[in-house]
Amino acid sequence: MAAPRRKVYVVGVGMTKFEKPGRREDFDYPDMAKEAVTKALTDAGLPYTVIQQAAVGYCYGDSGCGQRSLYPIGLTGIPIYNVNNACATGSTALVLAKQLIEGGSADCVLALGFEKMDRGSLSSKYTDRVNPVQDHVGVLADRYGISGAPITPQMFGSAGREHMEKYGTTAEHFAKIAEKNHRHSANNPNSQFRDVYTLDQIKSSRMVYEPLTKLQCCPTSDGSAAAVLCSEEFVKRNNLQKKAVLIVAMEMATDLPSTFKEGSCMKMVGYDMTKKAAAAVYAKSGHTPQEVDVVELHDCFSANELITYEGLGLCPEGKAGEMIDRGDNTYGGKYVINPSGGLISKGHPLGATGLAQCAELCWQLRGEADLRQVPGAKLGLQHNLGLGGACVVSLYKLGFPSSVPSVMSGPQCAPLIDLIAEEISKNGADLVKKVKGIYIFKIKTSDGAVTEWKIDLKNGTGSVTKGPGQKGNCTITMKDEDFMDMASGKLSGQKAFFEGKLKIAGNTALAMKLQTIIKPPKSKL
Repeated sequence: MAAPRRKVYVVGVGMTKFEKPGRREDFDYPDMAKEAVTKALTDAGLPYTVIQQAAVGYCYGDSGCGQRSLYPIGLTGIPIYNVNNACATGSTALVLAKQLIEGGSADCVLALGFEKMDRGSLSSKYTDRVNPVQDHVGVLADRYGISGAPITPQMFGSAGREHMEKYGTTAEHFAKIAEKNHRHSANNPNSQFRDVYTLDQIKSSRMVYEPLTKLQCCPTSDGSAAAVLCSEEFVKRNNLQKKAVLIVAMEMATDLPSTFKEGSCMKMVGYDMTKKAAAAVYAKSGHTPQEVDVVELHDCFSANELITYEGLGLCPEGKAGEMIDRGDNTYGGKYVINPSGGLISKGHPLGATGLAQCAELCWQLRGEADLRQVPGAKLGLQHNLGLGGACVVSLYKLGFPSSVPSVMSGPQCAPLIDLIAEEISKNGADLVKKVKGIYIFKIKTSDGAVTEWKIDLKNGTGSVTKGPGQKGNCTITMKDEDFMDMASGKLSGQKAFFEGKLKIAGNTALAMKLQTIIKPPKSKL
């Protein structure tokens, strides 16, 4: 009988800001790598000398770039493995680092990814040999033909077309995904783009390949990300429990016969790879997709994010459009998907993407994601895809929850109320005209503590203040989780009254206007 595999933890993560290729003169790949690795080691509180092996991923570069990227950090003689697996390169480096630890070959391993890219759409570097995706392009040609657009948006855009034909999905569903991801990235200082666009702006931007407009396509990017992985023994020996995020399960799948034999563009771009890897992760972890709180998935194009919802089991097949329309892919909904902004807005330096996803999920699970924080996030799901083909799906959760500082102590709704305050700062005058009242919210958490906020929509241009003993026209006492349900639209004001979710004191008519102030911030999350 094989020996049981050891548990593997992520104890430190770091990344650079993702940049437009060539924007920074001091940003060659060793510079990127040094910044990301230094941040990851600092996050873990460890010196580079404890790293026993390293897996380094990149797609564009000469042989040995992995060694050259780490030599400025330290010449320690450790084994360094160079990894290239298309857009799944970063998560493939993670897979190798995890395997080294769980198999007992090492106790502390670095996974690093970087990319220094050319501007413009991806193109083949070698024309004197068979292209790795030649057979994939053949499926596209047989189904929809080949146009003059760049080949990758043709491949993923055609997968989107197929979904539209099969399930009645509309172009607006894809645009809504891009609108969400650009909106999420506004709160990510590491994102290449932080501009927020309206749905109309997304839809009216330059058409790249029907139904994908420019703002629904990821850019090329320069950047790096890194993660420090270690065994449970190493965690305890070095007192790293406060930082340790457990890799609950991690699975890789490659192309199946259906990729080429069924004439499906969805399957050609990895739908069945995603299903296979995800099913293995759920089976081995004992978790279901419905338990997931936060997701970082491979949205190289909005069409791929949509079909991946179904491939990961986040909704039934054919129901992704309904999931989007319900808002179950953003704050206040069932899941928060790509809180980082995803590839579409955060950027996509190929070798770094999978590790940047890992970093975001670690920050979310530790409660360290600042304005992007998903309230109460306990289980994180990662999906990283490369054509040609590879798909890595992973689940993460805190390794030692009782050891983690209570960074999420207090009401889970606090970030939502911060966003209400932000909305009032922008549109308070209009809200004051509509509401003309002062709310006092008394929010009860599971430990019995009560936190109070005053939302003034009566005076001036409105304001939000925190603290006990404030006076208003209407006092609302409710549980923290009920506030979250109300923000997601699961409770209407009238239903809340009848079910006893709210305790109202003062002006009950004013209480019925709750959705007036809750809904606007939801649209900005």
